[in-house]
Amino acid sequence: MPNQNYKLGKRPFEPSPHDFKLTPELLTTPLPPIPTRQFGHGTLFADGDSATGWKMLGNDGAGDCVEASGAHQTMMFTRLGHHVAYFDKGEVLAEYSAVTGYDPSDPNSDQGTNVRDFLSYRRKTGMKDINGNRHKIDAYVSIDPGDWDLMLRCVWTFGAAELGIECQENIFDQFDAGEPLTYDSGAQIIGGHDIPVVASRNPTKEVTAISWGGRLRISKDYYEHRNDETWIPLSFEQMLSSGYNVRHIDKATLDEMLKALPTS
Repeated sequence: MPNQNYKLGKRPFEPSPHDFKLTPELLTTPLPPIPTRQFGHGTLFADGDSATGWKMLGNDGAGDCVEASGAHQTMMFTRLGHHVAYFDKGEVLAEYSAVTGYDPSDPNSDQGTNVRDFLSYRRKTGMKDINGNRHKIDAYVSIDPGDWDLMLRCVWTFGAAELGIECQENIFDQFDAGEPLTYDSGAQIIGGHDIPVVASRNPTKEVTAISWGGRLRISKDYYEHRNDETWIPLSFEQMLSSGYNVRHIDKATLDEMLKALPTS
């Protein structure tokens, strides 16, 4: 029985021949090696709904996980860039409505979001923070689902990887218990969820994502079996503001990468 305090909301992934796929071979500068120790930014904000916390951002009452994921990424990137953008439930649900037609007075309109559609919206329009400022991404690229090593390299290099996962029926219990999501071949799939991976507790075993206002642990086994799409958002405004260099990728190098990406 799904926990009524948590909602999912990722629409099923549909591959497109127009998606730009990031592979190590496309990079003129190889991605840095993954550290063997814990790394990342899962503790930049407190767990929970405090003014300076990660916040639920409406994902307890509506299936706006894709929009909440975008807000959590923006919070993290701008915090690293020293000009923090905060979001509340109202701003995130407004973006959910803008992209999907969600109407809070009509439960039938709560049908979730296609991740690619919202990435396109973030690139073209951007997300509005509590001060009315919009934050865009410059591009977004996909990587092969289940590729643990490449996903970790992207988190280490660019700060985050946006995961789409198929959720087993015990996901809420594991989250509440602070346990990592573990793969169960016989478990029922109850829907899709979108979350940003922002850290790794142990690069050989698990990563940390942000979901439902807190940190969600994901095992390597779960990622390799239940990940159906992974995206890497790229942004000068968020990642390289104030001269901040995320991980040995300077602005000139990233600019060359972005020039090669499609603009549609």
